[in-house]
Amino acid sequence: MPSVSTLNPDAAALLVQLSDSHLFAEADTQLLGMNTRDSLQRVIDRVLARQPKIDLLLATGDLSQDGTLASYQAFRDMTRQIPAPARWIPGNHDEPQIMAHAAINSALLEPVVDVGNWRITLLDSAVPGSVPGYLQDRQLQLLAQSLSEAPTRHHLVCFHHHPVSIGCAWMEPIGLRNPEALFAVLDRFPQVKAVLWGHVHQEIDRERNGVRLLASPSTCIQFAPGSEDFKVSEEAPGYRWLRLHADGRLETGVERVEGFVFQVDYGSNGY
Repeated sequence: MPSVSTLNPDAAALLVQLSDSHLFAEADTQLLGMNTRDSLQRVIDRVLARQPKIDLLLATGDLSQDGTLASYQAFRDMTRQIPAPARWIPGNHDEPQIMAHAAINSALLEPVVDVGNWRITLLDSAVPGSVPGYLQDRQLQLLAQSLSEAPTRHHLVCFHHHPVSIGCAWMEPIGLRNPEALFAVLDRFPQVKAVLWGHVHQEIDRERNGVRLLASPSTCIQFAPGSEDFKVSEEAPGYRWLRLHADGRLETGVERVEGFVFQVDYGSNGY
């Protein structure tokens, strides 16, 4: 199994998650009034200022808003500023074939990677032409195989769609449609320590059966927590960092861009 660092298994690994960047082919295109390339660059600047020696960068879906090759190339070029190996997974706005073309001659789409004393498994929950997510049988089999082949490692499992209710009524129908199938696999393996996703454009940190359930801000617009209908929050763009300790402990937090002023434009290019 590929390893992305020369970390001693006894050392802690530092991961950074960037999610839901929603880039366009054109650099000046805005989403609900926000320039998504500008906001991503601001987040990257924050990462570089705050997180030294990153071992792995995770991009957990909706890298692109329009599914164009130019948008993926822009994401790849911009995130190269972060001196760390990276992995991508698709979200509901992504075009997997075009994404794969942008990732050619790289390990960006490899779904299983070892770092330190941990294994990270990245699943594809996107359904072409659909906003909600679903983990196909082959993805569940990949997960079970990855977990069973590394019983002595601690495991982090990543995908795009939320597998639990987050308290936003408008998002209830657009999460993962078969979470029971996911948890049926996870519950068989006590070495699973955390599940990480994107899609919800807000911070979530909960626990289920001793497993940490984590969601993270978008690098562009944020969704208002607890909202009945679609609503954008005034919170700044951000990212999540995760420190994976050799003994299975996980430290994590969210960092947001400082001094970010944004006026949402609901009448502009919509989500």
